[in-house]
Amino acid sequence: MLTKFIFFILLTSQIYANHALKSTYYINSNEIYLSTLIENSSKNVILYNIPSSRHTKKVSSKELLNRLKKHGYTDITLKSKYVKFIIKSPIDTSKIASFIKNHYLNKYEIINITKVEILPRSYLASLPDEYSIYIQSKSHLSKSDLVSIKTPKNKKIFFNYNIYAKLPVYFSKEKIKKNTELSGINITKKSIILDKFMAKPLQNLQPHTFESKYNIKNNKIITFKDIQKLSLVKKNSFVNISLNKNNMSISFNALALDNGKLNSIIRVQKSNGKRIKVIVTGRNQAEIR
Repeated sequence: MLTKFIFFILLTSQIYANHALKSTYYINSNEIYLSTLIENSSKNVILYNIPSSRHTKKVSSKELLNRLKKHGYTDITLKSKYVKFIIKSPIDTSKIASFIKNHYLNKYEIINITKVEILPRSYLASLPDEYSIYIQSKSHLSKSDLVSIKTPKNKKIFFNYNIYAKLPVYFSKEKIKKNTELSGINITKKSIILDKFMAKPLQNLQPHTFESKYNIKNNKIITFKDIQKLSLVKKNSFVNISLNKNNMSISFNALALDNGKLNSIIRVQKSNGKRIKVIVTGRNQAEIR
């Protein structure tokens, strides 16, 4: 019996230890319950009441922590100086949610969105009849950001949003050196939960299309910031040059003096030492035009 009691004490202490609170909470009524902050706690314990004339309440972290300690919660952490409670607005945000969803669908080749959560930054009794929706151009790189609406009279209203989604991305399987072709040998595809990217991730890879722009660490998400079009011709390699003109076809080998991507112009040196410019058409292939 004693052993079970000790186990229960240890278990409950782990549940409540190092519980980090958020800086903002959205609630359904004027009562702020303990269960709003601590899951599985009593729903009957009211910590604060918001006056009927107001829709928000701002509490200092120090005061809130002291109140939680009185209820036995001692290992609570807070990163912000204040915690804000906002009564959920009785508004239809489906139009804004649809706009955000389409923004992400247009930015990614493949993405599975399960939910879009819209959170007004302050209480709104209603939305204007007409408005335009604006989102930042790089918002798709994060699961959480700002969205705003603007009325015909240029009044702006801001919202926080969270989007819940999964998408496939590529990870490096090993350290990849600069100017190395990307393939199944050095990268692998995995499905992950959208969190935050530094740049748009690579989602589709056709053979012989990209190479590393820099040295890439092992187990890193591959983004378009890390890659560039594959050089089909390497400097100091031999290139087959062709010339098709007036029903005449000529081909010869020449030494590449530059790296070359598809359709790029590079310099080559013929066997007689003469240098000419050619257009890259394939791997170690080029044409005179």
